[in-house]
Parts: sequence; C-alpha cells; structure tokens
Amino acid sequence: MTSRPLPATRPTTANTPSSAAPNGTHHHYYPPTNPTASSSSSSASIRGCCCCLFLLFSFLALLVLAVILVIVLAVKPKKPEFDLQQVGIQYMGISSTTASSAAVSLDIRMLFTATNDNKVGIKYGESRFTVMYRGIPLGRGTVPGFYQPTHSVRRVETVIVVDRVSLLQADAADLVRDASLNDRVELRVVGDVGAKIRILGLTSPGVQVSVDCTIAISPRKQSLISKQCGFDGLSV
Repeated sequence: MTSRPLPATRPTTANTPSSAAPNGTHHHYYPPTNPTASSSSSSASIRGCCCCLFLLFSFLALLVLAVILVIVLAVKPKKPEFDLQQVGIQYMGISSTTASSAAVSLDIRMLFTATNDNKVGIKYGESRFTVMYRGIPLGRGTVPGFYQPTHSVRRVETVIVVDRVSLLQADAADLVRDASLNDRVELRVVGDVGAKIRILGLTSPGVQVSVDCTIAISPRKQSLISKQCGFDGLSV
C-alpha cells in the first residue's frame, strides 16, 4: 500500500488588509493615528511649562522680598522729621468792605526744619500748607520738593500771601486787637508732607506725614511765642 503525497498547503498570511497593485506588489494599510492622544500630550506639555514659569516667578518674587527685608533690617529707616520752626507776620492790613465784613491782607513767613537721621537719603515731594484763623482759611503756601542726604538738617522756607480775604467784622476786629494790643495772634497750620526713602538708587513707596500745628506769634517781634504740633496724630 503506497501513500499518496499530501497536497502542498499555501502558507497563511496575517489578517492585515492589503491591496494588490497592477505590477504584483502589495501595499499594506496602516490605521490612522489617534488625534485625541496627540492633543492631550500637547496640553500636558503646555501645563508643565506654565507650572515652571509660575515657580520661577514665585522664586524671583521671594528673592526680591528677602533682599528688601535684609536692607530694611540693616538700614532701620526712621520716620522723617519735618518741624515748623518759626512763623512771622511781615505785613498785615485790614480794610472794611461792608458794615459787617472786612478784607484782611497778610504776608506770613514760615520756616520749616527737615531732619534726616537715617543711613539713607530722603526725597521730599512738594508740600502744601494752609494757614487758618479761628477755622477760617487765610491762605496756602507751597514748599518745593527737595532731596536730603543722610544725617543732615535742612531749612526750607515758604511765604503765604493772604490777599484781601473776607472776614466777618467781628473776626477782623479780633484779629486787629490780637495783633496790635495783645501782640499775640493764634493761627493753625495744617498740611501734608510726602517723603520717599532712596536705597541704592531705588525709591521706596511714599510715606505721608500730616502736619497740624496750633501756633501763637508776636507780630511786633516777628517771633514764635508758642507751638503745639501733631504729626500723624502723634503729639510732639
């Protein structure tokens, strides 16, 4: 009994779809990539960059804050001192305008002393002051801004010109009596002084100092009799 040879079997191919070209070559088909996975990876990289930038800026801000804190602790800046030193009336004239009012003209000279006991310089802005008599504003004066070096004292002067300010006849008569008979005129000076500290060429945020002084002056002697001032609500 002879055995028959088995017919040759054709080798099986993978289940990958293919198409035959006219020249007999086969082109394999690859499924397209998933666009959702690509976009998710891009968004993840963007989030990572944003986190890195946030951490970098946070580190720089903390570094600047630490440097400023070290400088402040080393310098120990003090509040600038701006004191009213002398007040004088250079001219005073009163003329009646009506039966119940009068016009007052004054030239008031004020001398301020700025003291800087700090290890750094102080830059003062323009300061404005108002002189009042019994609550009535008489005039306003301006002190130009200036720079004051360390450990120094500087005097600044301003003249307030009161040009025919209308007062009640009773107030005008009291002002004349105080000046001529009593040789004592009580005035109130209010204003704001703006100052900034300069460290290594950098200017700090502004510090506002409020000045409120009740003074009594002698028109004859052109001198200050008494003074009671408050700075930022602190009596000095």
